[in-house]
Amino acid sequence: MKKFTGIFLAITLSLGLLSGCGASSGSQQSSSNKKQVVKIGITGDDHKIWDKVKEKVAKDNIDLQVVSFSDYVRPNLALAQGEIDLNAFQHHAYLDKFKKEHNLQITAIGDTVLAPLAVYSKTLKSVKDIKNGGKIAIPNDATNEGRGLNLLQSVGLIKLKDGVGSLPTLKDISENPKNIQFVELAATQIPRSLQDVDAAIINSGVAIDAKFNPVKDSILIEDVTNDKAKPYINLIAAREKDKDNEAYKKVVKAYQSDDIKQFIKETYKGAQVPVF
Repeated sequence: MKKFTGIFLAITLSLGLLSGCGASSGSQQSSSNKKQVVKIGITGDDHKIWDKVKEKVAKDNIDLQVVSFSDYVRPNLALAQGEIDLNAFQHHAYLDKFKKEHNLQITAIGDTVLAPLAVYSKTLKSVKDIKNGGKIAIPNDATNEGRGLNLLQSVGLIKLKDGVGSLPTLKDISENPKNIQFVELAATQIPRSLQDVDAAIINSGVAIDAKFNPVKDSILIEDVTNDKAKPYINLIAAREKDKDNEAYKKVVKAYQSDDIKQFIKETYKGAQVPVF
């Protein structure tokens, strides 16, 4: 009887061990199948490109989640503070200036598009038709204000001091023959203020959110083939300590693919120009 009991216990223990091993294996499989969440910050509501990228990286077990911001300040602060993993809303000139001013350890890990800055008006057919003392709305952040001023200089509407580079301010205007009044506003507010000014300089992303087509609806658009436009190439940013993260590299690779390039060309028709 004792012998039978011992055999029964041995069988029971063996089954228990096998069951335990089976549970462990299942747990490991479940863990390996769990998607890695990557949060990417953007500005505005247009995330058509990122929806396509999300589909591509899902094959690499990455759950790409888009977090939308309504300004140009929070996305970088949220990235630095670890609230998001990546962001994609800014160009190199803006990133370089912002991280220096705020002492942030963030960096570009891949280029995306060049979104041409443009001038819009409800009343003018050409920016040169602006009347004496006319009003032009301009973004109040340093990089896009400077970009806008360079755009106006390119058609002779104003002249800037020599050597101001890509970041001039209103104080750097040396000649303003039409005595244009510049109205500084947050970039996202400018489309709503278009009826209050003669013309407005609007970022491509903001313009698209406001249902403008930069190529068709503007009265002046930036020449993206000019070397002076290179500082305004948009990018994907990460924290410096995470710049070699494999999942983040896969997100960049998915964005910089031929099918995404073709999608951008077909969807935006020059309003955003892929640079990869």
